[in-house]
Amino acid sequence: MQSTKSSCLLALLFLALINLAQAQQLTAVVCNSLPTETYNLPLRIGSIFLILVTSGLGVFTPIVLFRVLPYKAGGFREHFLNIGKFFGTGVISGTAFIHMLPEAFGHFSSPCLSAGWKTYPGYAGVFCMVASFGLQLIELCAISNMEAMAKRRALAAQTEEEQAGIDERTDTKTVSAIKKEDASPHEHHHDGFSTDGHIHSAGFLENDEKMMRNMGTFILELGILVHSIIIGITVGTTGNHGFITLLIALVFHQFFEGVALGTRINELEFKGWIKPTIMGAFFLIITPFGMAIGVGVHSAFPANSSSFILAQAILDSLSAGILLYSAFISLMSLEINQNIEFRRSTTMNKVISFGSMYAGAALMSVLGTWI
Repeated sequence: MQSTKSSCLLALLFLALINLAQAQQLTAVVCNSLPTETYNLPLRIGSIFLILVTSGLGVFTPIVLFRVLPYKAGGFREHFLNIGKFFGTGVISGTAFIHMLPEAFGHFSSPCLSAGWKTYPGYAGVFCMVASFGLQLIELCAISNMEAMAKRRALAAQTEEEQAGIDERTDTKTVSAIKKEDASPHEHHHDGFSTDGHIHSAGFLENDEKMMRNMGTFILELGILVHSIIIGITVGTTGNHGFITLLIALVFHQFFEGVALGTRINELEFKGWIKPTIMGAFFLIITPFGMAIGVGVHSAFPANSSSFILAQAILDSLSAGILLYSAFISLMSLEINQNIEFRRSTTMNKVISFGSMYAGAALMSVLGTWI
């Protein structure tokens, strides 16, 4: 009787080991298998051009309006760009919270990753945090360098002005007159220098906010470009099942994110068309470029391989960190909390601004159902 029980237990254990081995083998096959469903290549190529046009409309509409329509206080241009700016802030926040960070956690928990990546559940948060801290240091170093360069230029200009004044006095006054005036003007000269120093210091304080906004816009575009190419590759490698729904969601996503970036590019106050056009062009081509990569590698590089999933997980995490930093520091903090013009604006203007921001976040939350 005892031997029968032992035999049954051994048999059950043996069957369990067989099932475990088969499950591991099946997982390995699934995680490295190439796609077997049909792939509609003409549809993918057409979708690339559709996203190209949509991205261009989104990013260049505010840029063109800013330069074509005449400025009028309380006019259409001012209201449109203000709504687009705050709507875009909501879009950026929603993209980070709804699209990037959950995707990163999902990829890091994939069964296709090696066991080492599953021992710690917070890798997505770690990479997100590292990206935010890294951006803060980069921004600080860049702004400090720009400020030092501005001080050196101001000091050089001031020295040239003083030297020109000395040369002029030397040409128009005799040596004896200069000696007579040498007692009092020396002290007056230093007083004047101190006053100029105060003027320059005030100028630096006024330029701090502008430098922060400009740097924040460049960082924002960096984050958008990184996550846009990820989305493009993902769409390019997606099978036919659900592709149309994903494409429609991506069209809305690209348009409104383009509006968000375009309104921020206007904040840089470029005088000509070249620089804003270049910045807009980067956004215009990056997602179609990612889609083209996805179309090119879909048949040779399985989207469920461990290396592909790990790359997506890390890039999604880094993108989330970049966008979150941009949303809360470069956009919300500077444009709302630290913006004296916004704080002194009318209640209706604040309601419209906050409503636009919340609407942008809500839209991206809804689109999170499909993309």
